[in-house]
Amino acid sequence: MSIKVINDKCTGCRLCLKVCPINAIEIKDKKAIILSNCTICGACVEVCKFNAIVITKEEKKAKEGYKGVWIFAERKGDTLHDVGIELLSCGRDIANKLGVELVSVLLGDHSENDAHILIYHGADKVFLIKDPRLNTAEIGLATKAFADLAEKEKPEVILMGATSLGRSLAPRLAGRLNTGLTADCTEMDVDTVKKLLLQTRPAFGGNIMATIITPSMRPQMATVRPKVMKKPPIDKTRKGKIITIKPDINDKDQLTRILRTIREEKDVVDLQEADIIVSGGRGIGKKENFALIAELAKTLGGAVGASRATVDAGWIPSYHQVGQTGKTVQPKLYIACGISGAIQHQVGMRSSDMIIAINKDSSAPIFDIATYGIVGDLFEIIPALIKQLKK
Repeated sequence: MSIKVINDKCTGCRLCLKVCPINAIEIKDKKAIILSNCTICGACVEVCKFNAIVITKEEKKAKEGYKGVWIFAERKGDTLHDVGIELLSCGRDIANKLGVELVSVLLGDHSENDAHILIYHGADKVFLIKDPRLNTAEIGLATKAFADLAEKEKPEVILMGATSLGRSLAPRLAGRLNTGLTADCTEMDVDTVKKLLLQTRPAFGGNIMATIITPSMRPQMATVRPKVMKKPPIDKTRKGKIITIKPDINDKDQLTRILRTIREEKDVVDLQEADIIVSGGRGIGKKENFALIAELAKTLGGAVGASRATVDAGWIPSYHQVGQTGKTVQPKLYIACGISGAIQHQVGMRSSDMIIAINKDSSAPIFDIATYGIVGDLFEIIPALIKQLKK
């Protein structure tokens, strides 16, 4: 954006001078002058009675030449993180609609085997930015390496997982590329006429689902929650290009140094990897009653989940939380016990293959998305289920 004063209209009335919060205006020869420290906040425009100050929005001109859908394929330990494969599903759909290539980007000292796995799941091309210094989660080096390649190749769309690494890398990358970013999306589509990425995410506390677009900046960027998208099928007959890139990075690009990685919850099942989840909500009454939820989960060989209300109440640690501000899960079976099913919770679990809801309130929203619903007292129903299952 730019701001200027139309001298023919300016009377030197000094109203703009009085409202400028950072003293970025001066009067000279009875005309206002905008100084270099102006932040274009618009306060002077609103107060000017003579329409003598104008802000011009300048759209990015170089939308031409941007082509391709990129997926960031990060690692989790010694293997590829599932989210990088899951994103190939919606990425394939978007790339097909736009008529462009689907590209995966790998950072680190990877073997070509990882690149082949991505091709088997739908990637047309894999950029392997190869350097052992990129194996860690050091964000400065990763940002520099990824941004350099993106500036050169000009992808139209970049998608990343809303993981710890993705949430750190994506905004830094968007800043380097001078573009926008929509975080924690749950749905993706594309307007094929205008070539706009339709990025849908919960907004206003999860009360609405907002679809956001980036009309004038490229690339269009979004992070997507793990387990929101289904993994595409594997096809080992697929062929694709693997291009190895040597990044131009050095020590001055390194912002932090990872000393070691510690996992505290050694015995806790990762909710996002669990096939069966039994979750408790406010309806269980008190902290001690999570023992009943845990017993049912153990009987089924599953993991324990929770609603935000129970986490906020201190009944269970936050890493059990499912929902908008917790984890997004996609198990084969999700049992919601005493959970009303507000949209904030539904966002995190509605993609489950089967949902069983247990609640004494027959009008609870959870029943709207449940495969099976049981209306009744969970303290009678769950012990009966456990007894029957143990038989």
